[in-house]
Amino acid sequence: MAIYKDIDADFLMAMKAKNEPTLGVLRMLRSAFMYKAIENSKKELEEPEAMAVIKSEIKKRQDAIEIYEKGNRNDLAEIEKKEIAILEKYLPTQMSAEEVRTKAQDIIAGLGEEEKNNFGLVMKKVMAELQGGADGKLVSQAVKELLQK
Repeated sequence: MAIYKDIDADFLMAMKAKNEPTLGVLRMLRSAFMYKAIENSKKELEEPEAMAVIKSEIKKRQDAIEIYEKGNRNDLAEIEKKEIAILEKYLPTQMSAEEVRTKAQDIIAGLGEEEKNNFGLVMKKVMAELQGGADGKLVSQAVKELLQK
């Protein structure tokens, strides 16, 4: 799988370069993949599952950044931001807010009147269509705005 090859190649490069921050993040990521694979009784994760693990790790760091900034620990927040930058290299490019809004608008236009009133159903369809190409918060915000019209 391409993502594993990329991570392994970057892991070896970081090890040779003695790049401790990158090495630490990639070790953690490989461990998270292994943990998730064992949890699902698989030898190796599929690409979408691996992407979900990466997104989960990014989310953990974003939450940590909020906590560190509230606690006035900007030094630790900066470390978390650098780790997020390393992790984001392995995700597909995220859609902009305008692209998400346009895509959500197209999907909502194709739904029946009753389906439009069910926020959860609309979110499910939009997220399935975007296939991880956008942040869930961004999608949720766009769908809420469109459904309120």
